[in-house]
Amino acid sequence: MSQRQDPSDFLKQIIGMPVVVKLNSGVDYRGVLGSLDGYMNIVLEQTEEYVNGQLKNKYGDAFVRGNNVLYISTRKQKPKV
Repeated sequence: MSQRQDPSDFLKQIIGMPVVVKLNSGVDYRGVLGSLDGYMNIVLEQTEEYVNGQLKNKYGDAFVRGNNVLYISTRKQKPKV
């Protein structure tokens, strides 16, 4: 059995990794997790905005206010060609 992990431990471990941040509105932000705080305010780098699965915008850095976040998930990094 694996060791029980606190959600804040998981979030600390994924800083610097590619993530998907799903908002309450249904919009997805995909990028590299730069940092986050206790209110779930999130800083993303290399950010892409997806609406209904379609890429809408690309941003360098983005700040997502924590009260808009439905969930955050790790994702596999796309291979660079």
